[in-house]
Amino acid sequence: MILSQLSDYLKTHGRVSLHDMQHHLDTTPEALEGMLAVLERKGRVRRLPSGTSCGGGTCCKCDPASIVVYEWVTIAPGDGA
Repeated sequence: MILSQLSDYLKTHGRVSLHDMQHHLDTTPEALEGMLAVLERKGRVRRLPSGTSCGGGTCCKCDPASIVVYEWVTIAPGDGA
Protein backbone atom coordinates (compact mmCIF):
# COMPACT_ATOMS: atom_id res chain seq x y z
CA MET A 1 0.00 0.00 0.00
CA ILE A 2 1.36 3.36 -0.94
CA LEU A 3 0.73 6.40 1.22
CA SER A 4 -0.05 8.46 -1.88
CA GLN A 5 -2.98 6.16 -2.77
CA LEU A 6 -4.47 6.73 0.66
CA SER A 7 -3.90 10.49 0.37
CA ASP A 8 -5.54 10.59 -3.05
CA TYR A 9 -8.56 8.63 -1.80
CA LEU A 10 -9.02 10.98 1.14
CA LYS A 11 -8.55 14.09 -1.03
CA THR A 12 -11.17 12.83 -3.46
CA HIS A 13 -13.75 11.82 -0.86
CA GLY A 14 -13.04 14.39 1.88
CA ARG A 15 -14.49 12.39 4.77
CA VAL A 16 -14.10 8.61 4.83
CA SER A 17 -14.63 5.84 7.36
CA LEU A 18 -11.77 3.50 8.18
CA HIS A 19 -14.01 0.65 7.02
CA ASP A 20 -14.46 2.23 3.56
CA MET A 21 -10.72 2.87 3.20
CA GLN A 22 -10.00 -0.71 4.20
CA HIS A 23 -12.28 -2.11 1.50
CA HIS A 24 -11.36 0.35 -1.24
CA LEU A 25 -7.61 -0.01 -0.73
CA ASP A 26 -7.75 -3.75 0.10
CA THR A 27 -5.66 -3.56 3.26
CA THR A 28 -5.94 -4.10 7.00
CA PRO A 29 -7.13 -1.54 9.54
CA GLU A 30 -3.75 -1.86 11.28
CA ALA A 31 -1.84 -0.88 8.12
CA LEU A 32 -4.20 2.04 7.53
CA GLU A 33 -3.90 3.27 11.12
CA GLY A 34 -0.11 3.51 10.72
CA MET A 35 -0.36 5.49 7.49
CA LEU A 36 -3.13 7.69 8.86
CA ALA A 37 -0.96 8.46 11.90
CA VAL A 38 1.76 9.73 9.53
CA LEU A 39 -0.76 11.93 7.70
CA GLU A 40 -2.13 13.21 11.03
CA ARG A 41 1.35 14.21 12.21
CA LYS A 42 1.83 16.11 8.95
CA GLY A 43 -1.50 17.89 9.45
CA ARG A 44 -3.04 16.41 6.30
CA VAL A 45 -5.88 14.45 7.93
CA ARG A 46 -7.74 14.52 11.21
CA ARG A 47 -9.63 11.83 13.03
CA LEU A 48 -13.15 13.04 13.71
CA PRO A 49 -14.93 12.58 17.03
CA SER A 50 -16.85 9.37 17.71
CA GLY A 51 -20.39 9.58 16.37
CA THR A 52 -19.44 11.74 13.38
CA SER A 53 -21.24 10.82 10.17
CA CYS A 54 -19.06 9.29 7.46
CA GLY A 55 -20.53 11.73 4.99
CA GLY A 56 -21.98 8.92 2.92
CA GLY A 57 -25.39 10.50 2.64
CA THR A 58 -28.36 9.14 4.53
CA CYS A 59 -27.69 5.39 4.40
CA CYS A 60 -27.52 4.99 8.25
CA LYS A 61 -26.30 1.39 7.90
CA CYS A 62 -23.56 1.80 10.51
CA ASP A 63 -23.85 2.61 14.18
CA PRO A 64 -22.22 6.09 14.31
CA ALA A 65 -20.60 5.22 17.64
CA SER A 66 -18.79 2.25 16.09
CA ILE A 67 -17.22 3.86 13.03
CA VAL A 68 -13.90 5.69 12.81
CA VAL A 69 -13.97 8.62 10.39
CA TYR A 70 -11.07 10.63 8.99
CA GLU A 71 -11.24 13.90 7.10
CA TRP A 72 -8.76 15.39 4.63
CA VAL A 73 -7.46 18.77 5.78
CA THR A 74 -7.25 21.37 3.04
CA ILE A 75 -4.41 23.80 3.62
CA ALA A 76 -4.97 27.28 2.27
CA PRO A 77 -2.26 28.77 0.04
CA GLY A 78 0.38 30.51 2.11
CA ASP A 79 -0.29 28.38 5.21
CA GLY A 80 2.76 26.22 4.66
CA ALA A 81 3.07 22.59 3.54
